[in-house]
Amino acid sequence: MRRVKALAALWLAAFALAAHAQRDLPDFTRVVEEQGNAVVNISTTQAVRRSAALPQMPGIEDEEVLEFFRRFIPRQPGPGQPAPGPGPRSESRSLGSGFVISQDGYVLTNAHVVDSADEITVKFTDKRELKAKLIGADKRTDIALLKIDATSPLPAVRFGDPSKLKVGEWVVAIGSPFGFENTVTAGIVSAKGRSLPQENFVPFIQTDVAINPGNSGGPLFNMRGEVIGINSQIYSRTGGFMGLSFAIPADVALDVQKQLKEKGRVARGRIGVVIQEVTRDLATSFGLERARGALVNSVEKESPAQKAGVEPTDIIVSFDGKGVESSSDLPRIVGSTRPGTSVPLEVFRKGATKKLQITVGELQEDRVAAVDKPRPAKPEPALANRLGIVVAELSPEQKKDLKIQNGLVVTEVKPDARADVRKGDVLLMLVHKGQHTELKSVDQFNKLLAGLDKSAVITLQVKRGETMAFVTISGLTDKG
Repeated sequence: MRRVKALAALWLAAFALAAHAQRDLPDFTRVVEEQGNAVVNISTTQAVRRSAALPQMPGIEDEEVLEFFRRFIPRQPGPGQPAPGPGPRSESRSLGSGFVISQDGYVLTNAHVVDSADEITVKFTDKRELKAKLIGADKRTDIALLKIDATSPLPAVRFGDPSKLKVGEWVVAIGSPFGFENTVTAGIVSAKGRSLPQENFVPFIQTDVAINPGNSGGPLFNMRGEVIGINSQIYSRTGGFMGLSFAIPADVALDVQKQLKEKGRVARGRIGVVIQEVTRDLATSFGLERARGALVNSVEKESPAQKAGVEPTDIIVSFDGKGVESSSDLPRIVGSTRPGTSVPLEVFRKGATKKLQITVGELQEDRVAAVDKPRPAKPEPALANRLGIVVAELSPEQKKDLKIQNGLVVTEVKPDARADVRKGDVLLMLVHKGQHTELKSVDQFNKLLAGLDKSAVITLQVKRGETMAFVTISGLTDKG
């Protein structure tokens, strides 16, 4: 009897544990039921014209090769043949997702979903298909705003605050992967504020939600049924999902759509500096307590930064009251600031913090970024023996050509050089423990190096062609 009671108790305990575990599992059904109708399927049609005069070449399908023949080997019409002209039209279709943000018919999606589209069709879960007009698109953030002329109020999503989103939190995506409409996938937030190559203005939300071609432009929901992002990109070596997805935060998307709705374009701030990341060694040599901020390599003439008093070698640690932890933070903060706005700027300069006031300019579309990053180059310091390099003083003609007053040119780099520099690099400044010393002569440079401890961490400002950069060296040779 005791054995039966013991088994029954164990069974009841296991049942209670299973029931408790089931209660703790996420339930996505409410999110889908309440918000799924606001998610739409987007298809586009693009007319493609081909020249009727182009000869058909079996086995050649590459568009670039065909374009070569079109441009450089024009085909003359033979007797009785028509002159070259527009050929028949064919249609190129693309597929993506989107979602209604207002009952009067405004829809958000990705800019790449509707790029070059001649006709946009929006399909709802109730099988209605409506034509949409492109109000505006911003390729820098990959956001596009569409408008449907609806005869009755449409179901619209609710927005949440991405800043309150926590890493590890459950999220849900609804979209049309590979054309399968209203597909629901779920996962967790893997990281926040993720920077991607060539994407200066979006602090992406990284998730492990299954996203595939066709999901682009669809919403990312939190468990309260609020949109906190727009699914935009995936990391993949195969073209399919591999566990890393990236969404544009909802606050970024809403700011962009507001400007697109009001002006049809997005105005971004710009201050005119070239920056690089502050490494731990750089922070040590500049006397900064820890690695943070954006190191200014150069300042554009007549730019907002120059007018505000920003100087090369400044480390920007705060902009408009927002901390700059990484150099990638600065372009986003500056870009989201309205042109013409006057904001406080805090820099770390020669061992002390200095506060400035800057009036933000406007980023033109032909500009690379609100804050430029140096081209990938590894310029570095120079001088004989302790760095393993040989330097020489610049001639008056060289100084004139380079438009600089002082500096040393690298004439030789030894195989065991401690400094990652090239022959022809110009060394402008040495920084050690927050002290900035302009390099004027070979003798001065040698004495500076000779007086440093073997384990010293120094930084050199280097000019290579048109590029300025800072290079850090940890440790010197014994002899100098």
